[in-house]
Amino acid sequence: MNLVFLGPPGSGKGTQAARLARELGIVHLSSGDMLREAVRRETELGRKAGEYISKGELVPDDLMIEVIEENVSSGKLGGGFILDGFPRTVPQAEALGAMFDRHGISLDKAVLLRVSTETIFARLKGRAAQENRSDDTEEVIRRRLDVYEKQTRPIEEFYRRESILTEIKGEGTPENVFDAIVEATA
Repeated sequence: MNLVFLGPPGSGKGTQAARLARELGIVHLSSGDMLREAVRRETELGRKAGEYISKGELVPDDLMIEVIEENVSSGKLGGGFILDGFPRTVPQAEALGAMFDRHGISLDKAVLLRVSTETIFARLKGRAAQENRSDDTEEVIRRRLDVYEKQTRPIEEFYRRESILTEIKGEGTPENVFDAIVEATA
């Protein structure tokens, strides 16, 4: 099974994608984790990406595509995967589709987690306190939500036209959300 998880920051994509990947025995690729690791290792890509991340802006398509292509080319996605946090723009979704075509990979579903703005703020403020994450300040959260609305939300229609969009209510207990995801992706 090959899935993409979509939703605003704080919607639970990472938590649910990691849990489903474990359950299904497939690879979980989090764009945020991959980028934060590149920043931590101070690679050239990490330095470039860090400039955008610290401002709450999206990493440019060419940098993000490079990271994903590297993982696809490695062959480690052959048994199935969940991409979490990518694509974030329609051009990225188009580039991802073209990349998959080149590698003979198809996307089964795009899982969208719907969550209210109030819940997002509560979750991200809690995460910032727990994990000491500098990318979860109130100012950066507002900027990330604004960027999401303008640049990422159009992906919903893109995947709806592809007939692979599945919408899940991302509020409630993590167990209830997970059960809904399992049912929708079965």
